[in-house]
Amino acid sequence: MKWDWGAVRDFMPHFWDGLLVTLQALALGSLISFALGLVWALLMRTPSRWVRWPVRIVTEFIRDTPLLVQLFFLFYVLPEWGLTFSALTTGVIAIGLHYSTYTMQVYRAGIEAVPAGQWEAATALSLSMRRTWTVVILPQAIRRVVPALGNYVISMLKDTPLLMAITVLDMLGEARLFSQQHFQFTEPLTVIGVAFVLISYPASLLLRALERRLVR
Repeated sequence: MKWDWGAVRDFMPHFWDGLLVTLQALALGSLISFALGLVWALLMRTPSRWVRWPVRIVTEFIRDTPLLVQLFFLFYVLPEWGLTFSALTTGVIAIGLHYSTYTMQVYRAGIEAVPAGQWEAATALSLSMRRTWTVVILPQAIRRVVPALGNYVISMLKDTPLLMAITVLDMLGEARLFSQQHFQFTEPLTVIGVAFVLISYPASLLLRALERRLVR
């Protein structure tokens, strides 16, 4: 099979469009997952079981359900209830919601890793609960979990091709559309595979370096 550089050249404008959509979904989905995951983690530490149990049931259900099923549900079922979003917005919400149940566990581990003496010191200083969390506990916990959160960003990147199932033209969606229109599959799909490697591998190296720096 002969490699067609002309096909690569023709595909590149579509690739850049798809890359932009992929990075948008990744960035916004990551923000949602980080913020909502922290909310879940804090709610799970409330004294009231009437709060903890619903949160546990919801997060377990989301975590145990495939992301693809959640994408289809949000995209096709919510409009029947009067909630309609664009395909990209739906994808961002689905990715953020799905991965928030994983980042919740990361935050939980980070909070539990804070030494008990830090809680005792905050109590001895008569800090309010809000200041204890914002000034003492969360800064230490988040510092410990940054590398783990970064690993989930890479996982989210590798799951963005699922958005093609709800008509989002990310990198893979653009490659599939180009291939169907021009009957050339090898070149665009190879470009996409290389692109994912070029994004994921350097990111993993940066996370390892960051982890070594934080554990000093």
